[in-house]
Amino acid sequence: METKPASPVLTSQLTDVVGLRASGIFPQDKEPTIRTLREWTKLRRIPSHKVGHFVYYDPAEVLAHIRTKLMVPARG
Repeated sequence: METKPASPVLTSQLTDVVGLRASGIFPQDKEPTIRTLREWTKLRRIPSHKVGHFVYYDPAEVLAHIRTKLMVPARG
């Protein structure tokens, strides 16, 4: 009798707003407040995933988005 291999388990990197703040993607002692992160989510400045009425973030996705879309060019 042949058994099929189990489908690979996808580990999710999703975290809530508190976990995003503590994930280390922001400079030490300069993390945005939870209120700021929720405002950025509402204004769609950072990517988020909604599951039911819960909002989750992928820290790698947020970091990539900040580095590519939200960088302020230097004056000069």
